[in-house]
Amino acid sequence: MNAVDGSDHYSKTSDEPPPSLLTIILDTNPNAWALLSPTLPLSAAIANLLVFINAHLAFNNANKVAIIASHTQRAEFLYPLPAHEISPHINGSNTHNGDVEMADGDEPTVAEETSTDDANHYRPFRQIQSTLLTSLSTLLKTTSPTSLTPTTSIAGALTLALTYINRCTLNASTTSPNPTTTTPSDNALNPDTAPPPLHPRILILSVSGDLAHQYIPIMNTIFACQRLSIPIDIAKISGDTVFLQQASDATHGTYIKLEHPRGLLQYLMMGFLPDQSCRGFLVAPTAVGVDFRAACFCHRRVVDVGFVCSICLSIFCSPPEGAICLTCGTHLQLGEYGEKPAVVAKKKKKKRDMVDGKAKEATVRSRPG
Repeated sequence: MNAVDGSDHYSKTSDEPPPSLLTIILDTNPNAWALLSPTLPLSAAIANLLVFINAHLAFNNANKVAIIASHTQRAEFLYPLPAHEISPHINGSNTHNGDVEMADGDEPTVAEETSTDDANHYRPFRQIQSTLLTSLSTLLKTTSPTSLTPTTSIAGALTLALTYINRCTLNASTTSPNPTTTTPSDNALNPDTAPPPLHPRILILSVSGDLAHQYIPIMNTIFACQRLSIPIDIAKISGDTVFLQQASDATHGTYIKLEHPRGLLQYLMMGFLPDQSCRGFLVAPTAVGVDFRAACFCHRRVVDVGFVCSICLSIFCSPPEGAICLTCGTHLQLGEYGEKPAVVAKKKKKKRDMVDGKAKEATVRSRPG
């Protein structure tokens, strides 16, 4: 009967691959890029990144992308921008139930409205390029010399990425392919009409090091990504960090340290372009010799051996003052650590056996069991 009235037209599922959400965290530390400028200037890295983003969007029309800047003392969205930063006449209100409205991909940005139309340039590609360049230029112009630090706010960028992924996932689960004939409750009852799941992943382009002071928030975001099955891919352009390797290993992501930064585009296209659905059929590069060291909670130093609280699992490089845990306040029982003498193996006792009236020494051996 459904074939007669055409109802089966709305219950057919799509054979297209599930859409992929690529959230890119770009390290925009000016000090790190100034040291890297003879090899890979920031302008060349942005050009290579735009080619990689265009390739990601060309795979599937439903693919999405978000770009977050991990700056010296803050983290900001480069694309998409909040609605109040684009144009006041696009959306009537900037907030909805306390949430910041983000512009959709079909809405024109200020950079796109002011730029001339180019018939030879694909509109979504031009929109991302204009918004990214404008936002990055504004970010660098508003950075004061006094705010420059050797580190970057990678923990804040990861938090923004998780919130944006959560929002896009909720929107994808409540949006139906045909909103005029189905509702979110219909999608829950009929899985054939539900939209395909969204596959999110995070890509970090890192050029800074020394992230020990952000150890706790970084590990919290790693555990959140691990629980949500969100892989974290790392493109380590320069610097040396311990915790980004742990993030990639814990979330089953891809970690690549660029030996030749000039070939950034080749690293991106060959190592980070396949999404989660494609990586099951490919041999992804794996990190060898992952550094699993941790940072102490007292001085934020990376330690090889430390003291761990048995209650909250806080790590200390040395016994805290008064043997009181700085995190939970528990009194730590240190005992006589370091004062006990070294354990020396005792000599095995020997016994004498009488064989043919002669004494024979035999070593006592313990029998198993």
